[in-house]
Amino acid sequence: MLRRRLASSSLIAGILIASSSLAGAAPRALLELFTSQGCSSCPPADKLLGELAKDPSLVALSLPIDIWDYLGWRDTLALPGHTARQRAYAEIRGDRQVYTPQLVINGSMHVVGSDRAAIEHAIAETDRDPDIMSLAVMASTASGELSVTVKHAPGKQSRGEVWLCPLAHAVAVAVGRGENRGHTLVYHNVVRAWRKLGDFSGADETWSVPLAKIENGKVDAAAVIVQEGTHERPGVVLGAAYTTLGHQAAGEGAQTSSSR
Repeated sequence: MLRRRLASSSLIAGILIASSSLAGAAPRALLELFTSQGCSSCPPADKLLGELAKDPSLVALSLPIDIWDYLGWRDTLALPGHTARQRAYAEIRGDRQVYTPQLVINGSMHVVGSDRAAIEHAIAETDRDPDIMSLAVMASTASGELSVTVKHAPGKQSRGEVWLCPLAHAVAVAVGRGENRGHTLVYHNVVRAWRKLGDFSGADETWSVPLAKIENGKVDAAAVIVQEGTHERPGVVLGAAYTTLGHQAAGEGAQTSSSR
């Protein structure tokens, strides 16, 4: 629910490159959409995130929040930690702007989540920071385990926390009350939990997590985020990766972030 006026960004010529032409491309951005089932302005952003999630050069996540629950519908996917994360971003940026649909790009910039042109512009702007998405992050599944590797970037002294986010690839919700009552909304790459794997201190690191500790009836994919700062005070994103869980064709669903 957008509670402020924003000037529309100028349209950027062209559209996102088709996913098929980007097979194997390294992620260039982590997109975090703060959304709510009680927000009438959010469905277009939720739909756009689903389109962006098909682009293998992006790690696109939905972080449902609970700030609009009082309007008559309790968000069935919201986590209090998502609301705290959104507010932490606003405090660190110094603008204290918290709204929905708000999309945070690479932990650095925010735009209205339904504005495709603004998203592309923000990705390009954050790419100017040599630390953002500078680490190679690999995530894959085999033999009942999720393997995560973070490679150091030569010449850099990057430090950060490594987080695993189990995801629900697509969740349909029939909203019974509030501003979206009567509508069935679909949410994509919904973050269902946060699990810290460890700290990245500048050297190559690898973690293995049994899939039995991640998978359940609601989780079928995972994202890995390497980020400066702490979970309570998140900084810029140093690298990210996405992978499906369980049985899959060789190489399908795995995504790698490589250094620039």
